[in-house]
Amino acid sequence: MSLSTKYDPSSVEDKWYKHWMDKGFFHSEPNPDKEPYSIVIPPPNVTGVLHMGHMLNNTIQDVLIRKARMEGKEACWVPGTDHASIATEAKVVRMLREKGIKKSDLTRDEFLEHAWEWKEKYGGIILEQLKKLGASCDWERTSFTMDDHYYKAVVRVFVDLYNKGYLYRGLRMVNWDVEAQTTVSNEEVLYREGGEKSKLYKVKYQIKDSDEFVVIATQRPETIMGDTGIAVNPTDDRFKHLIGKKALVPFINREIPIIGDEYVELDFGTGCLKVTPAHDPNDYEIGQRHNLEVIDTINLDGTLNEKCEVPAYVGRDRFEIRKQIIKDLDEAGLLMGDEDFVTRIGRSERTDSVIEPKLSLQWFINMKEISKKAHAAVMDDDVVLHPAKFKNTYHHWMENVKDWCVSRQLWWGQRIPAYYYGEGENDFVVAETIEEALVIAQEKSGKKDLTINDLKQDEDVLDTWASSWLFPLEVFKGFDDQYFKDGKIIEGSNKELDYYYPTSTLVTAPEILFFWVARMIIAGYEYTGKKPFKDVYLTGIVRDKQRRKMSKSLGNSPDPLDLIAQYGADAVRTGMLFSSPAGNDLLYDEKLIEQGRNFGNKIWNAFRLVQGWEVDNKVSGDSNKAAIVWFEAKFNQTLEEVEDHFKKFRISDALMATYKLIWNDFCSWYLEMIKPDYQKPIDAATKEATITFFEKILRLLHPFMPFITEELYHELGERNEDDCMIVAAWPKVESYNANILKEAELAFDIIGNVRNTRNAKQIAPKELLNLKVKTSDFAKFNSFAGVIKKLSNLDVFEVTEDKVENSSSFVIKGDEFFIPLAGTVDMDAEREEMQKELEYTKGFLKSVEKKLSNERFVQNAPEQVVAMEKKKMEDAQAKIKAIEESLASMA
Repeated sequence: MSLSTKYDPSSVEDKWYKHWMDKGFFHSEPNPDKEPYSIVIPPPNVTGVLHMGHMLNNTIQDVLIRKARMEGKEACWVPGTDHASIATEAKVVRMLREKGIKKSDLTRDEFLEHAWEWKEKYGGIILEQLKKLGASCDWERTSFTMDDHYYKAVVRVFVDLYNKGYLYRGLRMVNWDVEAQTTVSNEEVLYREGGEKSKLYKVKYQIKDSDEFVVIATQRPETIMGDTGIAVNPTDDRFKHLIGKKALVPFINREIPIIGDEYVELDFGTGCLKVTPAHDPNDYEIGQRHNLEVIDTINLDGTLNEKCEVPAYVGRDRFEIRKQIIKDLDEAGLLMGDEDFVTRIGRSERTDSVIEPKLSLQWFINMKEISKKAHAAVMDDDVVLHPAKFKNTYHHWMENVKDWCVSRQLWWGQRIPAYYYGEGENDFVVAETIEEALVIAQEKSGKKDLTINDLKQDEDVLDTWASSWLFPLEVFKGFDDQYFKDGKIIEGSNKELDYYYPTSTLVTAPEILFFWVARMIIAGYEYTGKKPFKDVYLTGIVRDKQRRKMSKSLGNSPDPLDLIAQYGADAVRTGMLFSSPAGNDLLYDEKLIEQGRNFGNKIWNAFRLVQGWEVDNKVSGDSNKAAIVWFEAKFNQTLEEVEDHFKKFRISDALMATYKLIWNDFCSWYLEMIKPDYQKPIDAATKEATITFFEKILRLLHPFMPFITEELYHELGERNEDDCMIVAAWPKVESYNANILKEAELAFDIIGNVRNTRNAKQIAPKELLNLKVKTSDFAKFNSFAGVIKKLSNLDVFEVTEDKVENSSSFVIKGDEFFIPLAGTVDMDAEREEMQKELEYTKGFLKSVEKKLSNERFVQNAPEQVVAMEKKKMEDAQAKIKAIEESLASMA
């Protein structure tokens, strides 16, 4: 069969993906005869579409799972999606608004009907897109965090943690999204790169019964009416005489104490800090230490309320009031000026609105005790982070872990299983079902006449992370009735969980190391006593060439599906991996994708070349034996290197080693070594060896470029429909001749120098040259002498005892090589060029010697800079000597 000149991914990729799916190659079942290798996908939001971060993350996962599958392991990659409470609810609300329907006009059940309808229509888009990438997930195991069994598991864990004393309801400071009207997790609070421009306003606060005043710098003057204290550093000589006195809040003249607290920085702002416990987490902590009053002046929708005590401000938006209060302060003579500064402003990931810190009655998990095993697991390398630099980050976070607010003021999500039966602060019970709740409520209240109608379930739902932290356990239905008892998953009860868990590797982004990874580790130890995975590979962020994070708002992120359509999935996969070492950001450049496409074409054309060679049994293959032995050794050496890279999770390096083996060693060297003359046949042994090598490199490449390797695997020979590259055996390292690698490197060095001489002297590639070498050991060239002659186009390659006149020379490892030029080049022109080069080099040497003769430079410059200049001097001296000797031989 004759292949087209260029590889066409569009005719290959859908065909092979369908075949893999039809044959069930992605599906896995527990197999006691095989070692399991399992990965759970970081479940993308059900609202999501494929972006460049997904491309990188899922390509790495697919590389790992495909390699494990080829190694004969029972490879299981579990896909799924996250219900994404805030994002999905926002999408549904927007959809309803377009239809003229307000959420407030619907009952909870009516709204959820619309939400499920939306999910069924749009929720699977991203998983379908992953198939275009070649992701070999076990799609039969696809999980969704709102599936019935998953919903039940999340509720069960909530109840269990409450009964164990880890979960409580309390008034605490939270991140409040005023647009979505819900709390959000720390992970959902984003800060724009480089910060945002803001102003620091300087406001006078009068000291009670005194003409004295202090000036306070604030970024948020709209919170002034919620001030309940002024803090100064107790060591600050400027203000410590004020500690214990009272100050007056501007406009409303409320008396507030002046307190000493070491939190206040001496050199920031004016040295005085207004304390607003209801609207700042740090102020809240100060307030708790000093028993300050908490006055919440901002409503849930971001407007000011009656507690601000200024009727003209009530009901107006916080940022509108900011402008107004600055004007009012100025008119009252209380504004002492302002200054521009850049600060970090927290914004909701979902709505982009500025986060309002608020005190709110919410549900929390007490994290300090429950996280201890998870902390130790990473510190003791039971769970290994790649790269290891994130270990210190993890340690710092776990050392300072805060209680986790798990309640959200939404309807889409797992509804909190708390049931209220009275108006008292503790008139509630927690249970998996309302029937169970009724029994507990009757007992707790002492009211046996309570009915289900007397119970009201909490309106809030759980934070999305409070479902996804169970992902490695619940994708295998770990919390089902028959497996879960007394707050633990019963070991040995669940065949799939026992086989696949702990999973092998997690691939995810560093920004969710705490919010997802750490919490999965916590849940794993809490419910199984085991870690959820052994290795965590943390990818970098995909950035553009200006180092900006790719985003829709900046318009700097290409559509991954457009890239796949243009270049093919293999090209996109390799392009993403060419420069993505673990934990370091990837600077995306479309040229990398082009490089991936060019790589595919290189392999394609290499196969076309080999396929076109006719075999003649009469042709001797003796001249190709060294090439075959060399490439066998080179393949095994590279395979060792690739295995080491995989072991250390250097996936990009593993690809680059494979790339160099194929492009440089196989295509540029090996095929050129053995290639017969134009339209001449090749011997059978060489052709057979080459086909074997081709299959080996395709196996090595398959995890990275699954489609082209599958296509060419089937072109290499007749195969049945079950004999596919995806399940072919991963190559094993075999013993090899290391000496031949050194001999080959010497030969390549010689060939390179001869080719450079041709280019420099403008000698045509087809013109035969002679090469002579002054050496005491010509035998070391014997294995590759034929290769040197063939690839350098030499008539003669021989030893010489003397320097060769009228020649160009080069030295390799003490041996001097000569290419006679008489009759090949214009000797007069050659001498003239050499003379020019000699004069230039002498001038360069003079400038370097002048620099080194400057004592101030030698004494003050860094040691490595001086060493570099000395090396330049030595190189110039050696070059001058070589040119002068060459000119003398041409005289």
